[in-house]
Amino acid sequence: MRIVVAVLFLVLALASPLAAADRLDPIPRIAVISAFEPEWKVMKASVSEPTSYSVNGVEFVTGTLAGRKVVLFLCGVSMVNAAMNTQLVLDRFDVTGIVVSGIAGGVDPSLHVGDVTVAQRWGQYLETVFAREVDGKFQLPLWMQTPYANYGMIFPQDVGVRSAKDGLLKKFWFDIDPGMLTAATGLSAVELKNCTAAQACLSHSPRVVVGGNGVSGQAFVDNAKFRQYVFDTFKAQVLDMETAAIAMVAYANAVPYIAFRSLSDLAGGGAGENEMRTFFQLASDNSAAVVQRFLAVWTPPR
Repeated sequence: MRIVVAVLFLVLALASPLAAADRLDPIPRIAVISAFEPEWKVMKASVSEPTSYSVNGVEFVTGTLAGRKVVLFLCGVSMVNAAMNTQLVLDRFDVTGIVVSGIAGGVDPSLHVGDVTVAQRWGQYLETVFAREVDGKFQLPLWMQTPYANYGMIFPQDVGVRSAKDGLLKKFWFDIDPGMLTAATGLSAVELKNCTAAQACLSHSPRVVVGGNGVSGQAFVDNAKFRQYVFDTFKAQVLDMETAAIAMVAYANAVPYIAFRSLSDLAGGGAGENEMRTFFQLASDNSAAVVQRFLAVWTPPR
C-alpha cells in the first residue's frame, strides 16, 4: 500500500502544471521589470538584502524595495523578449503584481523629455497587415477589417489572446489594474531630475502624467510623420517596444500590472537629433524614482 501511495503522489506531482520544486522562491512578490540595462541598474542598486537567481540566462534579483518584497529582472528589449521573460517570472515566482519601469518615446506633443507617463491602457499598434496597392490605393482583403486608420500600407489589427477566464478573444487595449491606477493618481510630488551628470539640462521641469494610452511595437520610432499618425490614430501619449507585450501576458495570467515610462526622446518629434543617448539615464532615474514612491503606497492584493 505504501508503494502505491508513493507512486500516486509522484504521478500527481509530475502532472502538476508547475511543480513546487520549479518555484525559486515561495514568498509573494511584486515583479519589477525593465527592458534596458540602465533602467535595471538603477532599480537593482536600491534593493536591500538581494538574492540572485539565473534562469535561461536571465538574472532575477529578489529582495526588498521601498518596503515591498520584490523580484527584479531585465526582460530585454523587444516584444518577444518582454513576453517570454514575463511569463518566465510568473512561472518561477509567486507574483502578486507587475510594475514596469523604463524609458520610452514621447508621442503626445504636450509631453517633454524627462516626464514620467503612466498610461491607463496599452495596445500593440504594430500588429498589422501590410496591404496590397491597387490603383494607387492600399486595400485590405475583403474578408478583413480594422477600426483604425492605416498608415500607407500598414493597417493595425487586434491581437488574439487566451485566458482561463475569457477563452480566446481579439483585443487591442489591455487596461492597467484600477487599484494600481488609483495609487498612481494619488502619488504626492516626486523629485525628478532636470539635468544629466554631464550637465545637459532640460528647458522645463519634468512631471508625472497619469492617464491616456500607450502603444508598443517592434520598431524604434524616430519619425515625425509616423509619430503624428500614432498620436492622431491611437490618442497615444507614449510608445515603446515592450509594455503591451507584458500587458498581454499579465492579462492572460490574471495578474495586475502598471507601467511607468519616462521620456528619453520624442520619437522623431524633436527639433534636432534624437535625444535618447543624451537623456536615457535621466529618464531611467526619473522612472525609478516614481516607481519606488508607487511601491511605498500601493498595497498588493496579498
